[in-house]
Amino acid sequence: MVNEIVIIGAGISGATLAERYASSGKHVLVIEKRGHIGGNCYDRINEDGILVSEYGAHLFHTNYEDVWEYVSQFSEWYPYEHRVLSSVDGKLVPIPVNIDTVNAIFDTRINTEEEMQKWLDENTEKIENPKNSEESALRRVGKVLYEKMFRNYTKKQWDMWPNELEASVMDRIPVRTNHDDRYFSDKYQALPKDGYAKIFERMLDHPNITVRLETKYEDIKAEVSGFEKLFFTGPIDQFFEYKFGEKLQYRSLRFEWETHDKEYYQSSSVVNYPSLDIPYTRIIEYKYFTGQKHPKTVISKEYSSWEGEPYYPVPSERNRRVYAKYQTEAEKLENDGIYFVGRLANYKYFNMDQAFKNALDLFDSLKNKK
Repeated sequence: MVNEIVIIGAGISGATLAERYASSGKHVLVIEKRGHIGGNCYDRINEDGILVSEYGAHLFHTNYEDVWEYVSQFSEWYPYEHRVLSSVDGKLVPIPVNIDTVNAIFDTRINTEEEMQKWLDENTEKIENPKNSEESALRRVGKVLYEKMFRNYTKKQWDMWPNELEASVMDRIPVRTNHDDRYFSDKYQALPKDGYAKIFERMLDHPNITVRLETKYEDIKAEVSGFEKLFFTGPIDQFFEYKFGEKLQYRSLRFEWETHDKEYYQSSSVVNYPSLDIPYTRIIEYKYFTGQKHPKTVISKEYSSWEGEPYYPVPSERNRRVYAKYQTEAEKLENDGIYFVGRLANYKYFNMDQAFKNALDLFDSLKNKK
C-alpha cells in the first residue's frame, strides 16, 4: 500500500493533519520518534492513580469556533478556568496583574476599575512601540511590578534577560483593571474529560492511518518515497541537517516529581517563583486540573534548560535571522509536496488552539489548491 501522506510527528499538528487526510480517503503514515503519540500534550495515570502531564501543564482555551468544534469531536470537555499565583515578597499574588495584585504588593486600597486604570496610567511607562520584552513589560505593568514579578522569572525561563528577547514574550502578560483573576479570557476554556492522550488515540484511530512509534525520520528517510505530501513537524533546522551552521535555539523543561500524603500541596494549580534564589520557575499541582478526589497529591517542580526535548522557540533577533534562512529553503520544497507545520517547524510559539488552527488551515488551503 502506498502511503499518500507522510507525517513526521504525532503531536497536535501531525495528528490533526493525519486525521483530516485519512477522513478524506488518503492513506497516511505517521512517524513518531517517541514511544507514545500526543507530543508534549501526552498525559498518563501515574502509579497512585492520579492523572499527570508528562511534559508539564497544558491548558486548552480558544476563541476559534472551528477549533472548538473540531476538538469536541474527540472528547467530552469540562469547564476549567486557569488561575496562577506568583510568590512575591512572601505573598501569593494573582497573575494576571489585577486590582488584588496591586493592593497586595503595594498595600493600596484600589476598589474600582477607574482607580486601577489611574494606577496603571501613573505607574507604567509611555513606550509607543516596545523594541524588546523589557520595554513591553514597562509599558504594560510598570517598573516595580516588572522587577518583582517578571524580570527574574523571564531570566530563569529563557536564560536571557527581557531586553534580549523580542517584545512578544511580555506582550503575553495579562493585565486587568478589575478583580478577574482568570489567566485566560477566551470564550472556550476547558479540559478533556479523559485527558489529552485519549484525544490523540481517537484522532489516529482510523483504518487509513498507520503509526510507527520509536522511529526517527532520518533512519527511514530512504524508505519513504512516492508520497503526495510530506509534513514535517519537528525542528526545521534539524530537517535541513543544520546546513547554515547555526542551530535554532529551543528552550526545554526538566521536572522534579514529588508525591505528597496530603490532599493538596499548594493553594492553586500553578505557583510561579520569580526569585533567582529559587532554582525552579514554578510548581504545578495536577489534581487542580482534574478535580480528582484522592488522599495524595502530585506536584512537579519545573526547571528551564537548554538540554532535552524542544518546547519553546526562543524569540530573539538572532533566531529570527537564522529561521528566515531555513524558511526560504522550506518554501522551495513545497513544489515537491513537502511542508513544515507546528511550533518547532514554523519556529513560532503556538498555544494549543493555535497549533490546531494552523494545521486545519493548512489542510484547507492545500485542499482548495486543487
